Amino acid sequence: MLMIIIMELKINVTQIIKCYLLKYFFKIFFLFLLKCSFFVSMVEAKIIYDFSKVENLDGWYVVDDGVMGGRSKGKLKFENGDTGVFSGKISLENYGGFSSIRYYAGKLNVKKNKYITVILSGDDKYYQLRIRSSRNDRHVYTKKFFAKDGWQEIRIPLDSMEPYFRGQRLRMSNFDKKYISEIGFLIGNKVRENFELKIRSIMLEEDYEL
Repeated sequence: MLMIIIMELKINVTQIIKCYLLKYFFKIFFLFLLKCSFFVSMVEAKIIYDFSKVENLDGWYVVDDGVMGGRSKGKLKFENGDTGVFSGKISLENYGGFSSIRYYAGKLNVKKNKYITVILSGDDKYYQLRIRSSRNDRHVYTKKFFAKDGWQEIRIPLDSMEPYFRGQRLRMSNFDKKYISEIGFLIGNKVRENFELKIRSIMLEEDYEL
């Protein structure tokens, strides 16, 4: 009889310990999820430009090959209250062949950022993302990307952007600056073509791991 009572006590104690450990596990897991959620919220993307939150295109301007005597024509228009549409026609006349748009972003500190992310819809053509560290710089840092038809997210590492001046790769390191003052897009594929690139937003993102 005594042995039976002892066995029952052991079973009850074991069950109590299991319940306690299970409750403790779920409590720790719940706190972990809260911590992860808080951490993610703390590293949200830094918005450079969001077309859905503006009413005009102040700060943007078009630069075509007309500055060199070319005949290409590009334009930027506001569409549906949430999209910037960069479109036009590329001509190869007079040694031209490019069109671009630029946005003066002030002085963005990118010391903690690793990527530029763009939400856009393309036309199955190649474009370039271009940035300047200072408006006084004559060179730009650029990265070519393919913009397929349909909305997509283009994520470009800042340190993959190469220095160029008038189409020539410079003997300098890739982008490693603390600031961005200008950002833009260029099309120049050395062919006559019409183009249309739709842009929703441009963001800076950190590199993080949970």
